[in-house]
Amino acid sequence: MGILIEGTQITKSFGGVTAVNGVDFHVLQGEIVGLIGPNGAGKTTLFNLITGLFSPDTGEITFAGKTLKGLKPFEICRLGIARTFQIVRPFLKMTCLENVLIGLIGKEGQTSRPQAKIRKARNIMQITGLAHLETRMAKDITLIEKKRLEVARALATGPKLILLDEVMAGLNLSEIQQASELIKKIRNDFNVTILWIEHVMGAIMKTSDRVIVMDQGKKIMEGKPDAVVADQRVIEAYLGQSDA
Repeated sequence: MGILIEGTQITKSFGGVTAVNGVDFHVLQGEIVGLIGPNGAGKTTLFNLITGLFSPDTGEITFAGKTLKGLKPFEICRLGIARTFQIVRPFLKMTCLENVLIGLIGKEGQTSRPQAKIRKARNIMQITGLAHLETRMAKDITLIEKKRLEVARALATGPKLILLDEVMAGLNLSEIQQASELIKKIRNDFNVTILWIEHVMGAIMKTSDRVIVMDQGKKIMEGKPDAVVADQRVIEAYLGQSDA
């Protein structure tokens, strides 16, 4: 497995606050990599840098060997990077099928055969467990269904890499298990590499191949899940030095 995405000495400040501070990271093709850390560690800012919402102050991010410097979010998406958001953002007044079609149109434009797009959208909805909601309005479905819809719409753009931002937030134990299974299914059925922010530690440690830990804008640890949870730096980051 080669490196699909890599960041070198990535730094981003907002005023006097350094949100991401000299971070190096990489994700191999086909990996599921967890990105964890306390609130304010810089995780979502790193996602925003990858997807072009912000530009790094220093450092460079490359994807499939090409720099992302200067590219706009839609250009980065068309290269093969999709994302979800912690706060789900479906088009509430559209059906679930129409939401997924938006992702396909964004990738392929409106000129190709509409029936082919509908078949692709239905296939994505089938795999993500949404087939029974095709005609339902997005505003009328449950939270876990909205999260699945967010993932389905991202998958419709045909990504090589998908960035998942707290897809398990607000879910119960049964729904967390379903979400974990969906993440593995995405990797296996769509051949998509996954970089995943999550605060549900049991799920991310069980599902990820490797985990990167951030704290106060810096990367403090990375490795296999078992090694990460036992690392003193990680324990202190979550519990505080006196409690650790």
